Amino acid sequence: MNLRRLLAVARKETLHLIRDWRSLTLALAIPLILILLYGYALTLDLRLVPTVVWDQSRTPQSRGLLSLFQSSPYFAVKGYHDDYRGLQKALDRGQAMVALIIPGDFAAKVQANKPVKIQIIGDGSDANTSRLAMGYAANIGAIYALQVTSEQMQFKGQGELKQPLELVQRAWYNPGLRSQNVLIPGIIALVMIVVAALLTSTTVAKEWETGTMEQLISTPLRGPELIFGKVLPYFCIGMIDVAMAVFIGKWIFAVPIVGNAGLLFALSAVFLTGALFFGMTLSIKLKSQVLANQLAIIAGFLPTLILSGFVFAIENMPLPLQFLTYIVPARYFIAILRGIYLKGIGLEILWLDALFLVFYAVLMIVVANRNFSFKLE
Repeated sequence: MNLRRLLAVARKETLHLIRDWRSLTLALAIPLILILLYGYALTLDLRLVPTVVWDQSRTPQSRGLLSLFQSSPYFAVKGYHDDYRGLQKALDRGQAMVALIIPGDFAAKVQANKPVKIQIIGDGSDANTSRLAMGYAANIGAIYALQVTSEQMQFKGQGELKQPLELVQRAWYNPGLRSQNVLIPGIIALVMIVVAALLTSTTVAKEWETGTMEQLISTPLRGPELIFGKVLPYFCIGMIDVAMAVFIGKWIFAVPIVGNAGLLFALSAVFLTGALFFGMTLSIKLKSQVLANQLAIIAGFLPTLILSGFVFAIENMPLPLQFLTYIVPARYFIAILRGIYLKGIGLEILWLDALFLVFYAVLMIVVANRNFSFKLE
């Protein structure tokens, strides 16, 4: 492989990128848009669930229960109704996700220290949010019951209520349980596969479609020199995108890097190399820009989004899909990103995931070079 010819191809591809400002802008704008869009819009945290209330009791006791809901960061009371029809209308129209019904004998039973039932209706069309909201509502009910019991014991002179068991919760690696801390590292993998697979999937195909490949064949240029030369500018753009994603994650979404930033960029370069040559392979085999772009989205972007553990936990997937995730390179890269970002661990633990990434990059390089033919067909 001649380094001078390789750099000449890289220079040629760079000039094409500079002249085609739309592609260059796209390469830099897509990561920015994806990071901001997913960072702000995609959240797994439960906050301010719209709630409607039918308070049949209308007593200080029922207002005490409602005050717990109103002061909670998980619920936002949007309205009060006097019948089930009003509650149903609010749920049907999407104005509320949870309805709280307090029975008329609520205060009497509370004062008499008798069991009392309150009804929680959740909008099951959003099953996950509804499940979480009803779970939080049950916890608020338990807190209210504990407060009432404690007040009654003090009123009767029986002293303070002492719980036989106190549960102390502690979350490691992400103490605030912020979903951004989990999602931002995954977005980096998504950004890289989009930039790499989509942009390089058109490089060789464009040469065939525009008729310039015949001119390249007539030169002393060799196949590997053309492939590596074309990949090099996109590799630089990809690393710029990684740096931009890390910067935005830290300074806009306050996601710190606990581990070694150098290791993060080194393993990102390995994953980026594999993704670039994956796109290059599609461009070589298909020789059509449109078809290569479409297949890059299907084979690159979608598996990274769905089967990598970025949004959906792999453990919750059906068993056949769990086995399928082992051939998705982003699975290993996201595990590495979260390990470095959140846990601060290094290669002593992540070596196996790193080894899979190296294997993926080498495999894609070999496949791209094997499939490329510097001959007219």
